[in-house]
Amino acid sequence: MAITEDNEKRFEEDIERYLLTNGGYTKGTQEAYDREKAISVSTLIAYLEETQANEWRKYQSVYPNKTAEQLVKRLNEQISTNGLLHVLRHGIVDRGVRLKVASFRPETSLNATVVRDYHANKLEVTRQFHYSTDNNNSIDMVLSLNGIPIVALELKNQIKGQTVDNAKKQFMYDRDKRETCFQFNKRFLVYFAVDLYEAWMTTKLDGKNTFFLPFNMGSNGAGEVGGKGNPVNPAGYATSYLWEQVLQKDNLMDILQRFINVDGTGAKAKLIFPRYHQWDAVTKLIAAVKQAGSGENYLIQHSAGSGKSNSIAWLAYRLSSLHDALNQSIFTSVIVVTDRKVLDQQLQETISSFDHTLGVVETIGPDKNSKDLRDAINDGKKIIITTLQKFPVIYTEVERTAGRRFAVIVDEAHTSQTGNSAQKLKTALADTTDALQEYAEREALAEDAVPDGQDLLVNELLNHGQHKNLSFFAFTATPKEKTLEMFGKAQPDGSYRPFHVYSMRQAIEEGFILDVLKNYMTYETSYRIAKSTEDNPEIPTTKAVKAIRRYESLHPHNLQQKTIIMVEQFRDITRNKIGGKAKAMVVTASRLHAVRYYHEFKRYIESKGYTDLDILVAFSGVVKDGEIDYRETSMNMTKDGRPIKESQLKSEFHTDDFNMLIVAEKYQTGFDEPLLHTMFIDKKLQGVKAVQTLSRVNRMHPGKDDTFILDFVNKAEDIQASFEPYFEVTELDEAIDVNMIYDTQQRIRNFKLYNDADVEKFIQIYYKNGKQTTADMGRMTSLLKPVLERYNDLSDEEKYQFRVSIRNFNKWYAYIIQITRLFDKVLHKEYVFTSYLNKFIPSDNLPALDIEDKLKLEYYRLEQTFKGDITLNPNAVETVLENPKTTEVAVKPDEETALLDEIIRNINELFHGKVSEVDKVLIGEFTEAATNGDKKLEMSAKSNDFKIFARNIFPVFFEETAMKKYDESVESFDQSMKAYQRLWDEPERYHAVMESVAKVAYKVLRSR
Repeated sequence: MAITEDNEKRFEEDIERYLLTNGGYTKGTQEAYDREKAISVSTLIAYLEETQANEWRKYQSVYPNKTAEQLVKRLNEQISTNGLLHVLRHGIVDRGVRLKVASFRPETSLNATVVRDYHANKLEVTRQFHYSTDNNNSIDMVLSLNGIPIVALELKNQIKGQTVDNAKKQFMYDRDKRETCFQFNKRFLVYFAVDLYEAWMTTKLDGKNTFFLPFNMGSNGAGEVGGKGNPVNPAGYATSYLWEQVLQKDNLMDILQRFINVDGTGAKAKLIFPRYHQWDAVTKLIAAVKQAGSGENYLIQHSAGSGKSNSIAWLAYRLSSLHDALNQSIFTSVIVVTDRKVLDQQLQETISSFDHTLGVVETIGPDKNSKDLRDAINDGKKIIITTLQKFPVIYTEVERTAGRRFAVIVDEAHTSQTGNSAQKLKTALADTTDALQEYAEREALAEDAVPDGQDLLVNELLNHGQHKNLSFFAFTATPKEKTLEMFGKAQPDGSYRPFHVYSMRQAIEEGFILDVLKNYMTYETSYRIAKSTEDNPEIPTTKAVKAIRRYESLHPHNLQQKTIIMVEQFRDITRNKIGGKAKAMVVTASRLHAVRYYHEFKRYIESKGYTDLDILVAFSGVVKDGEIDYRETSMNMTKDGRPIKESQLKSEFHTDDFNMLIVAEKYQTGFDEPLLHTMFIDKKLQGVKAVQTLSRVNRMHPGKDDTFILDFVNKAEDIQASFEPYFEVTELDEAIDVNMIYDTQQRIRNFKLYNDADVEKFIQIYYKNGKQTTADMGRMTSLLKPVLERYNDLSDEEKYQFRVSIRNFNKWYAYIIQITRLFDKVLHKEYVFTSYLNKFIPSDNLPALDIEDKLKLEYYRLEQTFKGDITLNPNAVETVLENPKTTEVAVKPDEETALLDEIIRNINELFHGKVSEVDKVLIGEFTEAATNGDKKLEMSAKSNDFKIFARNIFPVFFEETAMKKYDESVESFDQSMKAYQRLWDEPERYHAVMESVAKVAYKVLRSR
């Protein structure tokens, strides 16, 4: 039900009403809950008596005088040892008596007792849940299972000026993690922060370090291409999916039984709760298979950052025990095809947390042969993990095992291409540019001929045909056309689409990966930016930009000049990123290019005497250059002179010893190095290969706020075309005029919301020596809050113009600074100031927040990012990078008109009356007097906050001015005399005019 009245409890009431009438819950009572024990003992005992009468009577006989006390004691002992999640799934044991504390839905309906016990679970919803023995604090809503609180919800209502951020703050700062109910995996398993538009969740309260994940459907709905957030819900709240779907009794019990798992041990343990798209994808896949049976194919297009490993683990476990409506097992075995050791281990650990039966998962790794895979299939192992290379065996065995059905989950090929076909090239090439080009063309043809994982999979299906006893579940972030046609869902127009989508755009906007196209520059774009600085002495350029200028007049295939550009770009910009740990990759056109680049890099680094930069090279096989044979292992050496084996290269590159990696046909897929920030491209890329290659730099890491790509070969429009199928709305920019940043800066200043003194005070705290304190953050709060208050006084149109201007300023500065370091400290200070200010400016449809809420959250993010990147850009990722031709946002009235209109609007709001033309003249005279010529008033505005200025200083000035103007009008018989007379006769009008002029005057005077 949508909101129809301004009642802050209405949101809470509507959720409770749904859960009670449609969600499978009963109304909980606070009286039954023991705050000290953090449990409703009577509710748990009622469940035990109903489901395990014999065991409970036996337990009572063991502890006749203190049954309830001992039950709670033993429950807490087992929870402390194994965690609540384990106890919910496996129960407790006390002196030989085994007691379940929850009953889960069986896979079949054959056992009536198990079905009955499941329905006996007592799920309760309690509003204003008072949890503490020390105070009367309460949680807005709590869901309990058999007396044990497991889900906490803080609900906020935009109508009352609060959002999900306020709910997060409550969990972070107002809930003591030492309380029994808030201890990790002891009671509550998940905490939801919810408002009318968004939902976020966490599984561990840790004060300021509490980490929330978005739990939203996506802007276009679940499983669709789109961005962050939730779509409009014509039938009710945008967040109603949370209680209508996820928290509905059957679904919540299913999540407890088959989704939540513990990752790690001890202090590093994490409770993994599925993100919404993960739960939605697995749930919909299971429903589809139950309806269709085996023999169907499903394509799941989930971007990097989607948590694909967990999704695959959850799907594999669900499929392995899935039954149809006739209680028949749908699949004999589930076969997971992957080349990732991480997924192999994760599958083992995740599934073992659900099912402690030994032998559930059988791994057929590279050290085993095809016979081992055959044996595992024939033995009916429930879950089998194998590699893509052994994939053909699956078809052979499936064709020989009549009556058995298999689910095959295929993780997209993560093995880097090895270029085996390219190794067949035997041509010895001379040291010429033409030879390099020829070599690149021939290797490109050979590389294209090497099928990747998707190609192998599609070819197998084409060769063997569709089998009714074989279902494929293909996970990929970048499906090719053939993959879509083979595994996708046919549409009425003849096209094909994936079964479920979690788009690259959504992953970027939700903060799980970075937008690699945000700072993407082709060579021509970079050169135009560099060139535009030549006639501007106030913006000196870096060595990298000067190198680009030199490069213009040289041959485009000159490796030496490109090497200079890349090395200097890395040293000037990249190495300062991610706390000084950022790395770069050079993608070359051929293995011979890689070898020659390696030598050029080594020569240049040595000639410059650089000791802070070292490189590695990656290519397959042997490269013959003249009479010399080169191998990767003989070229890569550790600092102490030991050869680096191919298997060691990734780990060595991750160390501080090496900064740049030159690659050819390797590591363009399946290479996850979070410290990789910059990519230099000297190779033609298109389609899926372009997306896979550039995505190497998109991984998140603390302190990594952006990426940078410099492309010597490809055009922006070609890269855009490659990304569009997976991103939806990305646009690549062409050149930006450097000086536009100054024009935009001035446009921001024209709004008169802050001045140089405000920026300087903020910067002094921001770059304070040593670690910032809570007091420092309070001072930053105090500095930003008046700016936001003045922003709230703007009209809606002015607010829009300011938002666009400030975001353009930050976006363009971050873009330009990658290639041209503007040694303009004043501009950089303003960038830092506005970057943070922008975080607190609400969008159109949301009310302004108290700045304290957001700044505290942002500060604790700052602790992780402050050390490394002096050009911090904590703004939300923009998915569209425009090609600006002007800094204009919209037609803006001249300053005087704008000031007058603002005052008149304020007076109308305050006085509830229409301002006459005579009054406008009077207001104009006051404004002129207040903003021009009075140095004392200007100094007062700059040295005091607005409240002091408006209450103690400006009234004196206003009264003196009003008296003077009145006397002048009397002497000259001016028509404004009556207007001034009204000021004295109507005190309300007097104060309305004075307050409105004071606001404008304060902004104007402080901006000078």
